[in-house]
Amino acid sequence: MYNLVLTLHIIVCLLLIVIILLQRGRGGGLVEALAGAESLFGTKTSSFLVKTTTVLAVLFFVTSTSLALLSKRRGGSILQRKALLEEKKTSSPKSNTNPAAKPGQKSEASKPQS
Repeated sequence: MYNLVLTLHIIVCLLLIVIILLQRGRGGGLVEALAGAESLFGTKTSSFLVKTTTVLAVLFFVTSTSLALLSKRRGGSILQRKALLEEKKTSSPKSNTNPAAKPGQKSEASKPQS
């Protein structure tokens, strides 16, 4: 589920960037540089781009919130999980214990030889 929402979020982000760059701003936007974009959407290009931007912005906020909630359920961020794994690796000592030894009793390998 997390990977699906993450993939959707990335797609929405990329589409949102493209749509915003296509819109006319004070400087004209990329629509003027790409004259074919005007004829691609017809005479209602501005209206179409504004509506598309609104839908993509809502999807962006929904996927952002969903990712935050899903990552909280997963047990934290990737960096926190990585730190926990590294901590487990360094804190688990490699001991040569005798499986036949009783709990609390040292194995033969750990006794000093004289």
